[in-house]
Amino acid sequence: MDLLNALVALSNFVLVPAIAYGAQLALGALGVTLIYGILRFSNFAHGDTMAFGTMATILVTWWFQSMGIGFGPLPTALLALPFGILACVLLLIGTDRAVYRFYRAQKAKPVILVIVSIGVMFIMNGLVRFIIGPGDQRFADGERFIVTARDFQAMTGLDEGLALKTTQGITVVTAVIVVAALFWFLNRTRTGKSMRAYSDNEDLALLSGIDPERVVLITWLIVGALATVAGVLYGLDKSFKPFTYFQLLLPVFASAIVGGLGNPLGAIAGGFIIAFSEVTITYAWKKVLGYSLPESLEPSGLVQLLSTDYKFAVSFVILLIVLLFRPTGLFRGKSV
Repeated sequence: MDLLNALVALSNFVLVPAIAYGAQLALGALGVTLIYGILRFSNFAHGDTMAFGTMATILVTWWFQSMGIGFGPLPTALLALPFGILACVLLLIGTDRAVYRFYRAQKAKPVILVIVSIGVMFIMNGLVRFIIGPGDQRFADGERFIVTARDFQAMTGLDEGLALKTTQGITVVTAVIVVAALFWFLNRTRTGKSMRAYSDNEDLALLSGIDPERVVLITWLIVGALATVAGVLYGLDKSFKPFTYFQLLLPVFASAIVGGLGNPLGAIAGGFIIAFSEVTITYAWKKVLGYSLPESLEPSGLVQLLSTDYKFAVSFVILLIVLLFRPTGLFRGKSV
């Protein structure tokens, strides 16, 4: 019985949150990896792109809520999501036309585009803070839990309860649908194949008659959708604060690089590796060990390797290790 309680506690505080967080990071990392693979630069504005798409979704959510429009037990933000994606895509296409296109025409080196993207990042960050403010914004409504800890305890008779949040369930289901749709698009459609051809060999793709501007446009459309979905899911699961999305850039980039930059499958694997590493290292293991160890060996302290304040340091250390020993990542993407 104690081992079952230990397993439930582990699921409640480590496995379920890490799976949800991993799905959010994977969607964010897919956007980074697509830009790197197709447009050939590391987009440091991606965290703030996620923040902008989420902010637009929140504003539409508030508007719907004020008119009494809801989505039953599900968050109203899911109804507002298409509007957020549209706003984010328009911003990205506008930014590309105003900024990145000039540097592409100049055949600028990737490092110059990285510096330009840092400038775009600060502008987007300022824009989001100016419109919605720098504070925490909670916008999740509907049913909070699929299963509450109390209901789980009543059903199983265990001391430990398992709580499954609605946002965690939505995150995993949405991530599976989005990833399946993306892989289908890249592998089965003519446009997706032309994007992959452009990524593999730009000169050969141009000789084959592939329109580079169309490839760029579709890439930004997909990236805008991925960034908004990832940002909204993260905001629903935790809360929305512009600075948090600025910080989220590190684990998102770490996920993309650990998996292999330019490799979509690697981005997904990297997202879960980073998420599980962060959650495992910053979790206080006292309760799980208390259930699973004999009474004489029960720990007196929290058994926490790192405070949750340092969770982003975990992704930074993993990123450093991968860059030192395997710069192409686990799935052999393009080297950084």
